[in-house]
Amino acid sequence: MSRSGEVLYVIVCAAGPAKDVSRLVSMAQAEGWIVQIIATPAALAFIEGAALERQTGRPVLSQYRRPDEPKAPRADAIIVAPATYNTVNKFAQGIADTYALGLLSEAPGLGIPVVVMPFVNSALAARAPFVRSVEGLRAEGVRVVFGAGQFEPDASGSGDDLIDAYPWKLALAHLGESGS
Repeated sequence: MSRSGEVLYVIVCAAGPAKDVSRLVSMAQAEGWIVQIIATPAALAFIEGAALERQTGRPVLSQYRRPDEPKAPRADAIIVAPATYNTVNKFAQGIADTYALGLLSEAPGLGIPVVVMPFVNSALAARAPFVRSVEGLRAEGVRVVFGAGQFEPDASGSGDDLIDAYPWKLALAHLGESGS
């Protein structure tokens, strides 16, 4: 399906796979999306901002714009990948204490399709707050997607062996299923 001219926000969080978000950008651009990278403040240390700006032709955004700065184009869809425990829980609770979370907080109410792909350790994924957050987001129509390579084996593991297997393509596949 061609997405020519449609705007995809890729919200990237501070987790190991973030270093490879350019893979998702390439896949989305191949489908015709205009990609806008939104990084959580902590994710800025995980990504190559200048390289992503060259790849997308757009600035990497991580904070609210000043009044004299132009607005980013409105998103037609949003992918949050990799999504951290913190971001998933805050998104579910409607906490908008960063630019990325502010955008996410509005998206369901605006009818913007959202796909969230967590990368958290299995100890955090088993916690009741995370389980409730996933259920709550799904109840609002947010697609929370789990696939191979999305959990570190335990809280002490680095998850390094899972980073390369992070299923970027899965996010786009589920976005296509959302009816956007």
